[in-house]
Amino acid sequence: MNKEYLSILLLLLLCLSSCSKKNDLQASIPLVQLLLGIDEFAGGDSAYIVTTPYATYYLEKEGGGLSSMLDKDGVDWLGFHNKKGSAHKGEYRGFPNAIHKQDGSYFHAMNAGTDSSSSEVLVESEQHIQIKFTTDNQQWEGLWDFYPDRCDFAMNKISPGYKYWVQYEGVPGGHMDSTDFWIASGDSKLHPIIEPFLGDLPAPEWMAFGDQDEPRVLYMLHHTDDDYPDNYVSRPDMTVFGFGRENKDKYLNTPQIFSIGFVESTEYSEIDKAIKKIVQQ
Repeated sequence: MNKEYLSILLLLLLCLSSCSKKNDLQASIPLVQLLLGIDEFAGGDSAYIVTTPYATYYLEKEGGGLSSMLDKDGVDWLGFHNKKGSAHKGEYRGFPNAIHKQDGSYFHAMNAGTDSSSSEVLVESEQHIQIKFTTDNQQWEGLWDFYPDRCDFAMNKISPGYKYWVQYEGVPGGHMDSTDFWIASGDSKLHPIIEPFLGDLPAPEWMAFGDQDEPRVLYMLHHTDDDYPDNYVSRPDMTVFGFGRENKDKYLNTPQIFSIGFVESTEYSEIDKAIKKIVQQ
């Protein structure tokens, strides 16, 4: 065996060894990770911090709602802040903001009007984090499931005689401006962010929000088709989109599952394909 051949062979072996170590390292990194910390973006509330390949979620520990949702570039698409009186500029924002001034105000990051809930981590693995929240009046229960590609929220228990909605109140691409848009199931057109949607979305029910300067959209998906209104209206400083909402009326009264996440595209066909894949799981 000549020296030149031996050198080439040694280089190949070193490359294979390096690639193997790199693959082993990548395989050892969890796709979904859970930390306990503080949401500095939201004003310093305690939060479950869940990191995934596409998003970092801050789930406020006492209120039971998302206070921040960062994309891969570190941009927050919720923009909640707990400062009293900040209204649409902060304290109203979040997801799912489901129970408001009826048998309490729950599943919202803690602001001056939010009632508290208790929480319990039920599943913690490299592919799945599950956290259950129970309201302080014991009448409502919500289940959060975090996966590599999305976050699911399920309303598991409903206070008898009451209804709820599930909302995205946030800031596409970090803040509201004229470059923002929405797009929805059954309609491939990009709509200006100030244009309302009044009606019931066709199955599978979803709406996505984007910014012309961003390479992705934030979507919300309702896993169950129904005949209830899914209305969107804009505010000067945030979106107001709700499944089961019309004006300030709530319509949902059974256990339901909803998803929120990012799709790394602004093309309708790619968004629709990604969402239909979730529905088929």
